[in-house]
Amino acid sequence: MFSVTQLARACGLSRTAVLYYESLGLLPAPPRSRGNYRQYGERHLNRLRQICSYRSAGLNLADVRTLLGEPKRAEAAAVLQRRLAEIGLEVERLKEHQRAILRLLEHRATFVRRKDMDKEKWVAIMKAAGFAEKDMRKWHQEFERAAPEDHQEFLEYLKIPKAEIERIRVWSREAA
Repeated sequence: MFSVTQLARACGLSRTAVLYYESLGLLPAPPRSRGNYRQYGERHLNRLRQICSYRSAGLNLADVRTLLGEPKRAEAAAVLQRRLAEIGLEVERLKEHQRAILRLLEHRATFVRRKDMDKEKWVAIMKAAGFAEKDMRKWHQEFERAAPEDHQEFLEYLKIPKAEIERIRVWSREAA
C-alpha cells in the first residue's frame, strides 16, 4: 500500500497532482484506512504511470481521459496521430524562429550600418513577413534562449528604452 505522498514520489509528481488526477476521475479513488488515509495499491501506481506516460507525450487531460477510457483502437490512434502532427507543427515553427535568429546573427554587421532602423520599423517588417504577436513573442524567447547578449544588443540597436528592454528580456526568459 502507498500513501498519496509515496505514490506521488514513485511517479515523480507532487502530492497535489495525484489528488488532482483523482478529483478528475483519471485515477480511481482508493480505499481508506481506519484513520481515513488514502491507501493506494499497485493498480493505482500502474494507472498513474500510464497517466504520466501520456502527459510526457504532451497529451492534454481530455486526450488522457479518452485513452484511459478503453477507446477503440482507431480512436486511440487518432488521438496520438493528432498530437504527433501538432508536435510536428510546433517543431517546424521553432525551426523557423531558429533560422530567423541565425540570419540575424549572420547579418549583424548590417544592423550596425543601418542607423535608421527602430522598433516600429522592425515590428512592421515582422508583421509583413507574417509574424503574429505570439510569433514575435516566441521569436524573442528563442533569441533570448539562444543568444542573450546578442538579443540585448539587437534591442539596443532598435533604440528601445532600457526599461522596456529589461521587461522584454524578463518575459522572454520567464516564458521560455
